[in-house]
Amino acid sequence: MIQLSNSSFKKITITLAVYLTSLLAANTLGLKIMPFLFGLHLSVAVFTFPVVFITTDVIGEVYGKHIAKFFVLAGFISTALFIAYTWISLPMPWSTAGLWARDSYNLVFATTVRISIASIAAFIIAEYQDLLSFFFFRDKMGVKAFWLRSLLSNVWSQLLDSTIFMVIAFAGIYDNKTLVVIIISWWLFKVAMGFCYTPLSYLGIYLLRLGEPELQANPAN
Repeated sequence: MIQLSNSSFKKITITLAVYLTSLLAANTLGLKIMPFLFGLHLSVAVFTFPVVFITTDVIGEVYGKHIAKFFVLAGFISTALFIAYTWISLPMPWSTAGLWARDSYNLVFATTVRISIASIAAFIIAEYQDLLSFFFFRDKMGVKAFWLRSLLSNVWSQLLDSTIFMVIAFAGIYDNKTLVVIIISWWLFKVAMGFCYTPLSYLGIYLLRLGEPELQANPAN
């Protein structure tokens, strides 16, 4: 177990804030879709959701598997709480002064039970698989080529996330062909964005190790 310095504790706390904010942003702002190539639609969550998986890779690279698992647990708890708070807030009566926002509020936050289950199931399974894959490749390849290990783990975990979410949320709503097209396009977009964020990953690793010579000399397991 790593003995955390005061500096490391602060860095982990800030990284956790980035992680949770990116996760909640993806789950809420992701309702907005943009037109894309070949008549496809792309959720704006493509900009924030890859950050979630990259962050666990970065924190795991520097501080090890145990702290990375803690991030995943924190993400699961925050997502479950957000869903619970949403379910509590929706049936509450509206004051007359706030009726102007009622329809928009209900439209945005009235997430069905099915979609909520899909979201949290996809997250917890895919994130843990990402963690396992990342450290599997690290054991096989060593500590070099972080970008490749992160990419390989994300290819697998993002496929799991896209498939689990879409199947649970939309099987029977879309026909199978449409569902497969949505899964593949969403998966490829997220992997591509994750790859584009690779320089930010290296910047994150550098900042986490900055001023921590023991982390540079002895990468965490």
